Amino acid sequence: MTEKGLVPALSLIGLLLLWIVAAALTADPTILPTPWSLIMPFLNELQSGELLFHLGHTLVRVVWAFVLAMAIGMALGLVMGRFPRVDRWLDPWLVVFLNLPALVLIVLCYLWIGLNETAAIIAVTLNKVPNVTTMIREGARSFDPNLDAMAKVYRMAPMARLRHVLLPQLAPFVAAAARSGVAVIWKIVLVVEFLGRSSGIGFKIHLYFQLFDVRMVLVYALSFIIVMLIVEWTLLQPWERRVRRWRTA
Repeated sequence: MTEKGLVPALSLIGLLLLWIVAAALTADPTILPTPWSLIMPFLNELQSGELLFHLGHTLVRVVWAFVLAMAIGMALGLVMGRFPRVDRWLDPWLVVFLNLPALVLIVLCYLWIGLNETAAIIAVTLNKVPNVTTMIREGARSFDPNLDAMAKVYRMAPMARLRHVLLPQLAPFVAAAARSGVAVIWKIVLVVEFLGRSSGIGFKIHLYFQLFDVRMVLVYALSFIIVMLIVEWTLLQPWERRVRRWRTA
């Protein structure tokens, strides 16, 4: 194993040891169970199909909200970063939505649209769009004016300029927005499910919270955290390193 893989592995082992020590000091499995006491409940939920069913529903919501938030946020951020007049008009809106609590948006979407999938996905998307827009806007503001001048001299078509001049410069900001987006979106999805859905990891956490079953809460929470860590390490981090490579070349 290389050093890049060894350090995260040792870090997670350290976190696991901290959990074991905390569980030993607590000495009460109803408050903090040991890691190995979660193995059998996890296998039972996996075998019954309950875990995969609810995990699948949560992942679908995460993917939908992520795609919508990235698409809308990238379009808004690029326009605001490139056109100062538009930025002056939309910046107050951006500040308002950046400071609007996620819980407020979720509750309002449920009240206005109903307790359905559309409201859930819109609530998560609206919570993430302002952050993506802000990051992409900063990326658009940092474009190299010399490259813009070159594109004008060679009379590049708008789509060619976007593909070969603008997007390569914007790629690191898109990668950063995507990484932070996944981390934030799945947490908001759990809150959305906790408050108003009948499926998903958040729904199951709500159910076992009402039963005061800490062990099952941890089983469902950790199962989704593991999935998100796999996505982070196998997809997002390698992609971010790849798009940043040209800056250090």
